[in-house]
Amino acid sequence: MSSSFQTIKPSVRIDDPFWTPYTALIRDKVIPYQWKALNDQIPDAAPSYAIRNFRIAAGLEEGEFGGMVFQDSDPAKWLEAVGYSLAAHPDPELEELADGLIDLIVAAQQPDGYLNTYFTIKEPGLRWTNLHECHELYCAGHMMEAAVAYYEATGKRKLLDAMCRFADYIDSVFGTEPGKLPGYDGHQEIELALVKLYEATGEERYLRLSQYFIDQRGQAPDYFVEEWERRGQTSYWRQGKVPSPSAAYNQSHLPVREQSVAVGHAVRAVYMYAAMADLALLKQDNELLEACRRLWSNITTRQMYVTGGIGSTHHGEAFSFDYDLPNDTVYAETCASIGLIFFARRMLQMEQKSDYADVMERALYNLVLGSMSLDGTRYFYVNPLEVWPEACEKNPGKHHVKPERQKWFGCSCCPPNVARLIASLGDYIYSTHGSKLFVHLFIGGEAELVVEQETVGIQQQSALPWNGNVGFRLRLQRPKRFTLALRVPAWCSGEALLSINGEVCTDSIRIVNGYAEIDRIWTDSDQIEWTLPVRAQWVEGHPSIRALAGKAAIQRGPLVYCLEELDNGAPLSSLTLASGSGLTETFDPQLFGGVYVIEGEAARDDAGSWSEEPYRPLQLESRPAAFRAVPYFLWGNRGRGEMSVWNRVQ
Repeated sequence: MSSSFQTIKPSVRIDDPFWTPYTALIRDKVIPYQWKALNDQIPDAAPSYAIRNFRIAAGLEEGEFGGMVFQDSDPAKWLEAVGYSLAAHPDPELEELADGLIDLIVAAQQPDGYLNTYFTIKEPGLRWTNLHECHELYCAGHMMEAAVAYYEATGKRKLLDAMCRFADYIDSVFGTEPGKLPGYDGHQEIELALVKLYEATGEERYLRLSQYFIDQRGQAPDYFVEEWERRGQTSYWRQGKVPSPSAAYNQSHLPVREQSVAVGHAVRAVYMYAAMADLALLKQDNELLEACRRLWSNITTRQMYVTGGIGSTHHGEAFSFDYDLPNDTVYAETCASIGLIFFARRMLQMEQKSDYADVMERALYNLVLGSMSLDGTRYFYVNPLEVWPEACEKNPGKHHVKPERQKWFGCSCCPPNVARLIASLGDYIYSTHGSKLFVHLFIGGEAELVVEQETVGIQQQSALPWNGNVGFRLRLQRPKRFTLALRVPAWCSGEALLSINGEVCTDSIRIVNGYAEIDRIWTDSDQIEWTLPVRAQWVEGHPSIRALAGKAAIQRGPLVYCLEELDNGAPLSSLTLASGSGLTETFDPQLFGGVYVIEGEAARDDAGSWSEEPYRPLQLESRPAAFRAVPYFLWGNRGRGEMSVWNRVQ
């Protein structure tokens, strides 16, 4: 484990045929659309109330608090996305808009540094009395992240200074010292935000406070139970007395260093694990590192969907148990996969193993992109792997699954989370560790990184996800020896081919933890070609995943594919795909601006031989058919219909 990692946000510019349209979409369409949503200006969409709350808290207008108790987090994430966008593409009008929001936020801050519109407007005397449910620290954390991103993009300190005052106040309230609250938040977020605040300011107290919140969790007695008793066993969400809080749901069932299995609310869990990884690196804490490794392994080998989704049940938006991965009642909240990406990146900072980047890539290309419509104005909160629209409407157990993306949500944590992740995509492509420069994601653009105190420029061209041709050109002021480490993706369906300055390389490569390492003296304008075989292949699930018995999925490169009713008719469940007949890959330039579709042979249950009775003696009658699969991230962009990732095979 090494602490010599570098954050490179200011030095990466994305220029990629696949990703540039998405970063432009965030900048030109998503950020303006979400600003309208936060100001309740989207017709027929769930109101946000978020900006109005700040105006009321600042004394600029009168009214009642509206929305979720943690509504402040939505404009904070929007502002963070703006910061990342401005860092890559300065925009005076957008910056002026953001400055106005910052003025409003600072005006709503209380004289002692406290900031939360719900408690300022509605219950000013009840601060910190319901940490379990009301998420004051969660909102604070998101605002701190926004402050750091905006400061790094613009150099403006107004929000950063305000959040330092807030962090100073929080530090005076929480701790194990006499007179302080020995608590922590119900929704983890401030832990990782305080690390960012520490890195931006150098203030050690913020790092210690983050570690306090991590270390205090899971200690006896259970703080949330004591708090519930002090409230008279009541809840913010329901009238009357309620059962005591679940420690496992809040990841407070054990001290974090003793945890091995991901439990409880999925978003809260991975946000906490990300902070644990931060602290493990910065504090050289091997106990935390080992806990992170165990939790990562449990999630990615036993509780993760093929799309990179996590959280299998809508009851508590939570993990359930190993290999319980239903396709049609799945939750797989968008924020949970974004948190998993945060966790993956931090694990890569500690130990450069391709497993982390593989999961990061899987969640990014499939679930995160799939959660947003192609025009950036509609979103999935829940990301299913199987959809039957009529069941979504009429089966109460599937009401959380939407067959169509929504304009906005009463709890709209996911849309601005998508915006801030894609706007900061450059942070996830490279890292440097000692004398090694790692390429984790194959996304085109230019970057400057520091390798052993010297600047190395790198230009990348990538044809992914449609084909595996990746090229690099180095920019160096003088020859320099270092190791270039290129990830060998888990989906790579054959041997990757490397050439340097037109010559194929074999002897100079060694594979270390899933990265092809080339150690040599590099010179200016050296060119590297990295060719990754991209072919469609069948994927099967572990025998313990009961929902996948007798089924298979299709993956091509980093993309998972699905069947849609529009291409294959209904019901999709009547199709049996012929896994032995081969898969045909065809580039369709008319579909979604150009994508690879996958086709093959199938059999369809013969419904015409049935009468009205629901059952009969087994006959197994079917007729020949064909199937057509499209990338999962694009499903639902052509209208309403059935969808399935996993299908019967023979």
